[in-house]
Amino acid sequence: MAYTITTLAWGMIEYQEAYQAANEFEKALELVKWATDYFIAAHPTKNELYVQVTDGGLDHSKWERPEDVKRMRRLYKIDQNNPGSDVAAETAAALAAASILFKTEDPSYSALCLRHAKQIYEFADQYRGAYHNSVEGAATFYKSWSGYNDELLWGLAWLYKATADDQYLGTLRQRYSSLGGGNTPAEFSWDNKMAGVQVLMADFTGESQYRGHVTRFVDFAMGVQTTPKGLSWKAKWGPNRYAANYAAIATFAAKLEPALSKKNQYLAYAKKQINYLLGDNERSASYVVGFGKNPPQKPHHRASSCPSWRAVPVQICGFNSLDSGTANPHVLFGALVGGPDTSGNYVDDRKDYIANEVATDYNAGFQSAVAGLQFFAMGG
Repeated sequence: MAYTITTLAWGMIEYQEAYQAANEFEKALELVKWATDYFIAAHPTKNELYVQVTDGGLDHSKWERPEDVKRMRRLYKIDQNNPGSDVAAETAAALAAASILFKTEDPSYSALCLRHAKQIYEFADQYRGAYHNSVEGAATFYKSWSGYNDELLWGLAWLYKATADDQYLGTLRQRYSSLGGGNTPAEFSWDNKMAGVQVLMADFTGESQYRGHVTRFVDFAMGVQTTPKGLSWKAKWGPNRYAANYAAIATFAAKLEPALSKKNQYLAYAKKQINYLLGDNERSASYVVGFGKNPPQKPHHRASSCPSWRAVPVQICGFNSLDSGTANPHVLFGALVGGPDTSGNYVDDRKDYIANEVATDYNAGFQSAVAGLQFFAMGG
């Protein structure tokens, strides 16, 4: 969730004109605040952050609406004895990004977000460790495969962007190489934010080394294997998500000043990836629920697959809804599903969670890429 909010907020900051032209900026602010209110509530003391609700295995053993959950659910937290630098630094980044968005809209809330961001980052940096080593069962679902160095740099970058305090930029410069900032990551995702760090450093400094790192990453993305119609296919699980994230970074890279030599190529690449997701693909069909031609009707999403209701008592939802071959009764408008195989084949099957899972992080990069393309289409 924290990665989702940071990435969404980044697009809102850079492409605000596009959001405003679509009359969506205020709604997007509400979306961000829904999450940041949660992050703030989850940070009751300086070195304490609640990071997970319920056990992942237990949660996956039920197929039900969230509103139907009446049982007590265990909360998991990190603290100085059980650190989680990855999740804490990402939460700090999200709050710092939100503080920029609300600086003129709601200055007092902006200050509140920034205060929590600073405290949470200090906690992440001082007490280092991976979240999945501190929270029971987390490794099964959210293991930090890339480690937490990227989040430590990412959090610093967003604190600098939010404050213009040279202390943050100085520390970022000092740690950049030793924490892997100069490497070319294979992805930009909830697990690895290094490509985002590179773009922000290029933006902050204008220096050739950082601009070179950005160019190297986007060039790498454009060289990833593709489906026959051109989707950058990074991995079996959620290829649409990775392609959308590559597209988002490409648009952010295209906004750097002075312009990178391949700016137009990067925008063309981003447009191709997004157009693929919207229907310019092997199936001539959309991968966005409720949008375009022949969109997915059976995303792997519990609440939207449960029986519709307009009065009580409400029909109980269970695994029969998962097994049903009919369309989800509720249309999950806007959700981006996992995506096709390397040949561009896709089956709209709720039980195939690899191809049909939806998630907030799937939509975060997609949303920012769409906003970026609209920004440039408007002459940005």
